[in-house]
Amino acid sequence: MIARIASSFAAGLIFGLGLVISGMINPAKVQNFLDVAGTWDPSLAFVMGSALVVTGVGYRLVRAMGHPLFEAKFQWPTATDIDPRLISGAAMFGAGWGLAGFCPGPAISAAALGRSEVFIFLIAMVTGILAWRWLIAQRLAPKTA
Repeated sequence: MIARIASSFAAGLIFGLGLVISGMINPAKVQNFLDVAGTWDPSLAFVMGSALVVTGVGYRLVRAMGHPLFEAKFQWPTATDIDPRLISGAAMFGAGWGLAGFCPGPAISAAALGRSEVFIFLIAMVTGILAWRWLIAQRLAPKTA
């Protein structure tokens, strides 16, 4: 149990440090990447490309293992459908990312700076998650007449 928590903490710490070192906790850097006709900053593309390479190598190494270190079996995703829910969720995520300059990982890392706009984003993000869960629960709840 302790090893599992420690490995999760170490992975989160490495991820957070990578976001800080690459400057991804700065919303202006993200917004400048999206401003192709203005103050375009291509460095985010290099960060994303590097992340894809590391992830690809990591998946190859992990898939070669028989089982994870601290679990009985791997929990691989099984969903492959591209449906309206996925597309609308990705569009909302992208719009929020472009407007705020934050996505969840960098926002949590940036919270250590104590800037108010980060906390406003995090509150809005959690509110959106809870609202979505409530909406889904309402749709799935049995209808009583």
